[in-house]
Amino acid sequence: MGKILLMAFALVLVIEGILPFLVPGLWRETFRRLIEMSDGQIRFIGLTSMLAGLLLLYLVRP
Repeated sequence: MGKILLMAFALVLVIEGILPFLVPGLWRETFRRLIEMSDGQIRFIGLTSMLAGLLLLYLVRP
């Protein structure tokens, strides 16, 4: 279980590093817009992301 969790974390780091590596200007602009959002908007984005991830895990589970 621990090895799978570390592999999943490593994959998250790789995926999150793709955007700043390939298009740093777009990445910077995205964070500039994020800074201008309210806490409620950021929380909604986080909640939506978590729910989408849970749904995806549910759909691909063995």
